[in-house]
Amino acid sequence: MTSRTQSWVAPGAMDTTEAVGWGWTTPASPKPPVRRSLLRRGLAFCFWSATAFLVVGLLGFLGFVYSLDRFEQPPETRADGIVAMTGGAQRIGDAIDLLAKGYAKRLLISGVNENTSRDQIARLNPGQRRLFDCCVDLDYRARNTIGNAIETRRWAERNGFDALIVVTSNYHMPRTLVELDHALPNLQKIPYPVAATIDPHEWWHNPSVTRVIFTEYLKFLAVWLRTRFEGDPERSSVAQIISGGSPIKGQLIAEPLWR
Repeated sequence: MTSRTQSWVAPGAMDTTEAVGWGWTTPASPKPPVRRSLLRRGLAFCFWSATAFLVVGLLGFLGFVYSLDRFEQPPETRADGIVAMTGGAQRIGDAIDLLAKGYAKRLLISGVNENTSRDQIARLNPGQRRLFDCCVDLDYRARNTIGNAIETRRWAERNGFDALIVVTSNYHMPRTLVELDHALPNLQKIPYPVAATIDPHEWWHNPSVTRVIFTEYLKFLAVWLRTRFEGDPERSSVAQIISGGSPIKGQLIAEPLWR
């Protein structure tokens, strides 16, 4: 006859053993804290990912800041035309000066407010009235930098230009060049950054400069990412969303831009 042995546990005590086979007992192994381990790993991953993101973002921002020109330099070479983006009187004045010095034969001022006339702009530059009468075109349709690029493309194609001098603020130049390279990949762009309004190296002790440059840096990243995936900006749904309907006013056909 065979006998079966069992361990006896006093009433009310916790049984910490489990039967193994016949007649032998062994302590029960505790269950590993799986959920707590996964939570710790998830929190650590999020922490280090956020840290890496912040470090890369800061390095990118510093690279963007110190790539901006602090001083204005004459264009490297002459071009067929000049395009000036509105947003500051200094941009237009510098563009007209370049036209007067013979750096190009024609100027486009892109993004002019519809309530601003040719005479009003000419009065701001009284010494260059003759240039306004012969060699300056005004674009009233562009609503933003995307629209500037579209209207610049139409203007350059209509005039058969192969090279343009681009005039805009130093902090706005990187984003402008990305938009123009996307709209006009085969046309030479010669940047002329206007540095009269903001010194980018003052960002670390001037909150207003920091705000302007950081905002422009985020816009630059968004434009760079957008242009990696979209085709023609005139037919881009993202460009239309950014522009609140369309990056340009009026019809999508080329028309004379001067008034």
